Amino acid sequence: MRHTRRTLIAALATVGALVSVTACGGGSGSASSGKSATYTFWDPYPQFDASSDWGKRITRCGTEAGVKVKRAGYDTTDLGNKALLAAQQGNAPDVMLVDNPVVSTLVEAGILNKTSDLGLDTSSVQKNIIGAGTLDGASYGVPIGANTLALYYNKKILSAAHVDPASVKDWASLTAALKKVKAAGKKGITFSAINTEEGSFQFLPWFWGAGGDLTDLDSAPGVAALSLWKQWVDEGYAPKDVLQNTQTTSWQEFATGDYAFSENGTWQLGNADKAGFGYGVINIPGRNGGSAPVPTGGEFVTVPVQKDASRYDVSKKIVTCLTSSANLLSTDTTLMYVAPTETVQAQQVKANAKLKPWVDAVAAARGRTSGGLGIKYPTISQPMWTAVQAALSGAKSPQAALGTAQQAAAKGKG
Repeated sequence: MRHTRRTLIAALATVGALVSVTACGGGSGSASSGKSATYTFWDPYPQFDASSDWGKRITRCGTEAGVKVKRAGYDTTDLGNKALLAAQQGNAPDVMLVDNPVVSTLVEAGILNKTSDLGLDTSSVQKNIIGAGTLDGASYGVPIGANTLALYYNKKILSAAHVDPASVKDWASLTAALKKVKAAGKKGITFSAINTEEGSFQFLPWFWGAGGDLTDLDSAPGVAALSLWKQWVDEGYAPKDVLQNTQTTSWQEFATGDYAFSENGTWQLGNADKAGFGYGVINIPGRNGGSAPVPTGGEFVTVPVQKDASRYDVSKKIVTCLTSSANLLSTDTTLMYVAPTETVQAQQVKANAKLKPWVDAVAAARGRTSGGLGIKYPTISQPMWTAVQAALSGAKSPQAALGTAQQAAAKGKG
């Protein structure tokens, strides 16, 4: 595929607007080229070194494919930018694991192969999960797993406030529970409303749970969702520091044992077990009941376009090693992800019953770039998180804040 410098520069700007919802740190590495026994693998996990379970897994997949894998872990945003620059220079990595909203941007830049062209089978992957990496009916990667959001709750606090978690079925019952918790002298709910992609990621369940459409930010459902968050902050059910909270700092608040609820992700399960108090997990409720659609987090294993097409056979073996039904359970256990296939999800729940609500949440999840949004998503997400900030800080009403956001999104300004 050929791509212009202008396309790549535009794509770089788009990737820059997307930040990881879970990544940290940074790293370095270089791509290989030509026919060699060394293949390069880039991922957004700089926290894992060669001695980690993940590092060993990549090495083992290379060994099984008959090659040495040179792995580099980068911060998610850095990874996307480096991938675009490497493609421009003709030395893209052989295999690359990227955050799902970035897939459409890399496809737009013309640097990813279709899974069908590589002979990779994605038929067993849940449609809503593969959808985040599908454009115009073609998938451009294989999801390695998914994570998403739900509500953790502190059993002791809810018991003391006489709240049955099973009673939380919609917004009204959740707000009523928060009122009881506050009356009992405890704190209500923590979440992240920070002015980054993390803020949008956390707002989407409420936005979608009201029936909101990302192409119509200031519609009545969107205003209702933002009004709910504002009500919680104004009435003291949620702390004012949600405006600065990342998902990590929001979790740290919940881990103090002072809060009844925390909106957070699958990746906190290990920390929840170490928190020192009893906890449970329920799905985020929709406005009028049922489980709200939640955004899918997680990465896709992709194969960038190479000058030497003969390298694809080995790259395919590496991808298959990580994502085949026989290996997914080990891969997703290592990364604390929910598997993208029902068969492996069943195996996960059998091994750890605590994953059941997460499997249910992933089944109801949506890709942020799905529904034809693709690279338009960043130009919608940034105005949306800006609106959340404006409304919760009191600078604008929810209606006015989202009205401004819709105008900016319509103009394509992130």
